[in-house]
Amino acid sequence: QAQLVESGGGLVQSGGSLSVSCVASGMYSRINKMGWYRQAPGKQRELVATVTSGGSTNYADSVKGRFTISSDNAKNTVHLQMASLKPEDTAVYYCYAAVFLSYYSSTTYDYWGQGTQVTVSS
Repeated sequence: QAQLVESGGGLVQSGGSLSVSCVASGMYSRINKMGWYRQAPGKQRELVATVTSGGSTNYADSVKGRFTISSDNAKNTVHLQMASLKPEDTAVYYCYAAVFLSYYSSTTYDYWGQGTQVTVSS
């Protein structure tokens, strides 16, 4: 199993910048992918960005060019740098990790953090 602990987030004015970070720990073999999802009030959870252990990134169209995801495989951490923030970016941001529990298994299991609030005021 994996535990994900987020940090960062908070309140920022429109056009400002903010970052969130997440560290993974626990009993697993290795991490396949980490990333961030978000959920605004009354909306479904949606992808923000992910990064694989090989460094491949994927971004939601709504954040491309504004958000940057990075990871440190040695430290099992993932960071999301958010710039040019808009009020519509306001949401609870959840850290996500897909991990291999066994070295011999090709099956990944998904884990989630508890979420951190990001609020962008207009």
